[in-house]
Amino acid sequence: MRRRIGIIGGSGVYSLDGLITEEILKIETPFGKPSAPVVLADYEGIGCAFIPRHGDGHTLLPSEVPYAANIYALKHLGVQVMISVSAVGSLQERFRPRHFVIPDQIFDRTKGIRRSTFFGDGVVGHVGFGKPVCPDLSDILVRAAEKADAKVHNGGTLVCMEGPQFSTKAESEFYRGLGHSIIGMTALPEANLAREAGICYSILAMVTDYDVWHESEEDVTVEQVLANVRVNTQRARKTIGYALHLLDNLEAMTCSCCSSSESAVMTAPKSRPPLTMNRLKTIFKR
Repeated sequence: MRRRIGIIGGSGVYSLDGLITEEILKIETPFGKPSAPVVLADYEGIGCAFIPRHGDGHTLLPSEVPYAANIYALKHLGVQVMISVSAVGSLQERFRPRHFVIPDQIFDRTKGIRRSTFFGDGVVGHVGFGKPVCPDLSDILVRAAEKADAKVHNGGTLVCMEGPQFSTKAESEFYRGLGHSIIGMTALPEANLAREAGICYSILAMVTDYDVWHESEEDVTVEQVLANVRVNTQRARKTIGYALHLLDNLEAMTCSCCSSSESAVMTAPKSRPPLTMNRLKTIFKR
């Protein structure tokens, strides 16, 4: 199977310039259908697999995205490295609209209604998540963003809220007081599932607004977000292009992401349901 780099496009990033489509696959996984058919493509000789997170035409709420199906489908297609593109709000003055942030931590404020694990149904597994994104891939994204002439910040905590409503001012000030950097709606459970699947995962976060805390800026609106998304998207496409070439030049990642599930299962071998273990074969595959 050809080596492919996974890309999940967020708000405004529904396609990428320079991708030559090879095949469009309608996939059914044990966790349902992905957000949209998976586009297998070539980018200047580099194999890619692309999924628009919110579906064709942006039809899925953050809570409705089939995260498990998306990650399972990409892993089934041989993806070992995945770039997540996401629009976010800023919680600190220095993270200005139209800047990029490559976060190194995630703070969970979802409400438990999204499937966040491939385990269950008789098989218990626990995967380390102290560093929720791949540091090697994050470094590559920072270098690629700098090469694309974007203002990029390396590190910071992304608050993942449930949505679809934007924050109240009280919530925004609370997260600011904790020192968190940016806020979005889709990093989790995407990052959890990528870790369980042994996929190197990092986030290219595109700042679109100051949430609702900034005294001299208007509260976030869809119109404001879309205006800044349009500007960010051009730099994001360039950044991803440079990142793909940097990744293609690597023989292998040096991180431990791919082995994260090797010793995760706690259930005794004789107690593991065969159907569940058969489903998990794709997740454990290296």
